Amino acid sequence: MCRWFSYISNTETCLLEDVLIVPAHALSKQVENHYLPKLLHHDPNDPLHTTKAEIALRNKFFNADGLGVAWYGTTALEFGDADGPRPTLYKIVKQPLLDPNFHSICANTSTRALFAHIRFASGSTAITETNNHPFVLGRWSFMHNGSIAEFQKIKKLMSLEASDKIFEDFVKGTTDSEYLAAIVFSYVAQETGDWGLEEDHDVVLVKKCVERAISKVIEFQKSVLPQRGIPLPLPPNSLNLALTSGTQLLTCRFRNHPTEQPPSLYYSTTAGVVLNRKYPGHPDGKHLESLGKGELKDPEEHGSHLIVASEPSTYDEKHWELIGKNEWVYVGVDMELKKEPMNIVL
Repeated sequence: MCRWFSYISNTETCLLEDVLIVPAHALSKQVENHYLPKLLHHDPNDPLHTTKAEIALRNKFFNADGLGVAWYGTTALEFGDADGPRPTLYKIVKQPLLDPNFHSICANTSTRALFAHIRFASGSTAITETNNHPFVLGRWSFMHNGSIAEFQKIKKLMSLEASDKIFEDFVKGTTDSEYLAAIVFSYVAQETGDWGLEEDHDVVLVKKCVERAISKVIEFQKSVLPQRGIPLPLPPNSLNLALTSGTQLLTCRFRNHPTEQPPSLYYSTTAGVVLNRKYPGHPDGKHLESLGKGELKDPEEHGSHLIVASEPSTYDEKHWELIGKNEWVYVGVDMELKKEPMNIVL
């Protein structure tokens, strides 16, 4: 499965290096090593629980098919070309720790809103930069971990569900994720009249558009797959999604199966403090080299923030909560955390 990391705050910037490279279990190190608290046992000193089968399961996937990073800044705003933060996008088909450009960007870039994604290509989807997440339209970014079941059989219907303008302007690759994003963005545009997605639309409206898009995908599967020889019960979808405008963050963990769990997804409103070298407690002792320990900022000074990620970036479970099955976790511009069940037509 792919892995992704998202960060947002209305006051506090994070240094990309501090969240994507330095931590022992940073996203860039989740290419082959996986940490899934509350899903799988991880105590190496407890052989009765940490079985070889569990170790093999949590390290089954090798996420080496591409990297994508989107971070939000105010350069366009400062030069009069935007009315809010806009994403800068960097994509490569390479393992992140082997790319010197990625290291340089991360060491010299801070942001209040960040999306990062390492890809595990599914099926016959091409390994190309255009297929790497995040996918960006206007000021909105979208990324996904999981898969749409039998995507190739409903691909045409999905393309027709998206507006002609957004499909032509936005879709550059061949992934199920980008087609789903095109439908979501089309619904938002239909509701708002903003076909370039240049505005910071209310996160609740966007949430309803995502629910409508997922329900439409399931509707397509119900109508097409039985006719194409796929027996009942139909295969489920795994849709761990994230969307941001640079000031709001919307995430969900979804799988339409009565017993199976979606891919892992965690959130934290505290880990940003220890993942910032300006504050004490960085898990790898990475502090500002020019400051003594007593000169680090007080943790109480750290602004409100939300991190949502496929796996925790630290090995300290107290900072991380597992998002429930078929649940939303999101914040608007006020950074008020909200958790709600998803409203999907099954």
